[in-house]
Amino acid sequence: MSNRRFEMYQYRQVLVRIRQGDSDRTIAHSGIMGRKKIAQVRQLAKEQGWLNPDIPLPDDLTLATHFAPQQTLPSSCTSSLEPWRTQITQWHASGIQGTTICSALARNHGFKGSYSAVHRFVRQLTRSQLPDVPLRLCFQAGDAAQVDFGAGPTMTDTQTGEMFKTWFFVMTLCWSRHQYAEMVQDQSIATWLGCHKRAFEWFGGVPSRIIIDNPKCAITRACIYDPVAQRAYAEYAEGYAFKIDPCPPRDPQKKGIVESGVKYIKRSFLPLREFRSLADANQQLQQWVLGEAGNRTHGTTQERPLSPFVNLEKSLLISLPNTPPECATWAKVKVHRDTHVQYHYAYYSVPFHLVGKQLWLKATDTMIKLYLHHEQVASHTKLTRKRTRSTVMDHLPQEAQAWQTQDVQWCLTEAKRIGISCHTLVLALFNDNVLIKLRAVQGILRLEKPYGTVRLEAACHRANHFSTLNYNAIKTILKKGLDQQALAPAFDQLGSSYTEDGLFCRDTSTMIQ
Repeated sequence: MSNRRFEMYQYRQVLVRIRQGDSDRTIAHSGIMGRKKIAQVRQLAKEQGWLNPDIPLPDDLTLATHFAPQQTLPSSCTSSLEPWRTQITQWHASGIQGTTICSALARNHGFKGSYSAVHRFVRQLTRSQLPDVPLRLCFQAGDAAQVDFGAGPTMTDTQTGEMFKTWFFVMTLCWSRHQYAEMVQDQSIATWLGCHKRAFEWFGGVPSRIIIDNPKCAITRACIYDPVAQRAYAEYAEGYAFKIDPCPPRDPQKKGIVESGVKYIKRSFLPLREFRSLADANQQLQQWVLGEAGNRTHGTTQERPLSPFVNLEKSLLISLPNTPPECATWAKVKVHRDTHVQYHYAYYSVPFHLVGKQLWLKATDTMIKLYLHHEQVASHTKLTRKRTRSTVMDHLPQEAQAWQTQDVQWCLTEAKRIGISCHTLVLALFNDNVLIKLRAVQGILRLEKPYGTVRLEAACHRANHFSTLNYNAIKTILKKGLDQQALAPAFDQLGSSYTEDGLFCRDTSTMIQ
C-alpha cells in the first residue's frame, strides 16, 4: 500500500470528511486511504489552513503541488550513449531497430555497453517525440465513395479447364456503408471503368467524389500534391460529374472504410462457398450484398447500411447522365517502321509519314482510333485475334501500294490495254518456270508514264522480235530510240547469210541492231 497513488479528488474527499469532524479511523474504514496517509493529510491541512470551513477548499492544481509525487532523477543520469545521440536519433528516425543500432555502435564506435542501455536510450527518444495522431474523416450523405481491389479466389474455366486468378472490386459509400462488389479477372483500365459504370447503375446515382488508392489503371503518377489521372479515367469522371480524390502514396488509412469492406467480404462471403463460374460467383455476391451484408448492423454506424441509403443517401447522389460516357482506354503508342502501331498484340496502320512518332490510341469495345495530338489520323475496327493486322492501303507509300495492288491480274489487264505486243511480252515473263517476275513486269508497265503508250508498245514489239524479254532491254530500246527504227530481217532467214564456201557473211548493219 506504500506505493499506492491517489488522485486529487480522493484527497479532496478526505479533506471534506476531516472538515466534517470524522476521525482518521472512520475515514479509513471507507477505503479511501489508510490511517497513516490520512494523518499526513490532516497535518498538512492544518499547516495550510484548509480545515477552516469558512475558506473554500483549494482547487486540484493547488492540491497537486502538495500531494503529487515528485519525479526524482537517479544520481547518474547521463547515458553512456550520449556521445552518439545525433547518430542514434537519425538511425531511430529511419526505422532501424535497436539490436542493429547496438551492433553498429560496437562494431564502428567501440561501444562496450549492453543492449539494455540502447533499449533505454531508444525508449527515451520515443517518449520525447510527439505522438502520431490520426484524423478521423467524417462524410456527409452522398459526399464520397471509396474504391479498392482485393484478392479473390482462384477459379477454373469450365470450357478450357485452366486456372485463373480473380479480384474483388469494391465501392463503398462512406456515409451509409452500402457497397457494390464484383469479382473480375484483371485490373485493367477497361475493367476499372466498366466496374465504375456498373456500380453507379447499382446505386442509381453517382457520389460527388471517388476516393481511391493509386492503381495504375487510374493514376499515372502518384504524388501527394500533384497526382496525374489516367486520361481515360479523367474523361470518365468528367462524363459522370464526379471528382477523383487519390490518397497520398503509402497511406491506405485514408480509405479505411473500403479496406474494411474488402476484409468483410473475404471473411464473411468467401469461406464455405462454391462457384461454378465467374458469373455464378457475381450472382451470389450481389445477393449477399443486398441480403446479409446490407441488412447487418454495421459496427461503426450501428445501422443497417441499406436503411440510410434508401431513406436518404440515394436521393442525394448525382443523377446518372442520359448518355453514359464512352468506356474508352487511352494509351501512348509509337509508329513502327512498317507504319503500324501495336496494341494488345494486334497491329493497326497509320499514314507512313508518321513513322517514328508517338500517337495517342483510343480503344473502345469496337473501334481503335489514333490521334496526333488532337487530330485523328486513323481509325480501325478493333481486332479480336492476337498477331493480326489491320492495314489501310492509303497509309502505305506509293511503292508499297503498288506491290500490294498491282498483282498479276492487274498487270495483265494493263498490258492488254497498252497493246498486243506488250501483252505477249508480259505473258512470256509470267510463264517463267524459275523466277517470279512481278517486279520486272511492274517496272516495264511504269515505263508508259515517261515514254507513252505507243513507244512502249513498239519497244515490246522489238523485244519480242529479238527475244530480249527483260526490263533492261526494253528500257535501253526506249532510251536509245531503237523503237522508232525499222526492224532488221529475222534470224530465221539464215540461208542468205552463208556463201557457197560455207562462210558466215551476215551484214554488219543487222548485227549491231
